[in-house]
Amino acid sequence: MTINANSLISITEANQNFSRVTRLVDERGAVIIMKNNAPRYLMVEFSQVDKEQTLPDEDVLSISRRILTQNKEAYEVLAK
Repeated sequence: MTINANSLISITEANQNFSRVTRLVDERGAVIIMKNNAPRYLMVEFSQVDKEQTLPDEDVLSISRRILTQNKEAYEVLAK
C-alpha cells in the first residue's frame, strides 16, 4: 500500500474532528491514523473492504496450483 503524506492524521485530531477524517476518506480513499508518530489505524470506505479481500481468479488458481504441488504426496495418500 502506498502511503500519501496528506492522508496522515494524528489520533488526537481524529478524535476531535471525526467529520474531517471522514471527508478525507471520501476525497483520498483512505486515511492513516497515527498514534505516537507511528501508523496505527487505517480508515477506508466500507465499499472498498470487499474489493481488497477479493483476489482475481488468476491469482486464486496460481495459489491453488502451488499448494497442490507443495503437498502432492499428502493429497495422493488422502486419495487412497
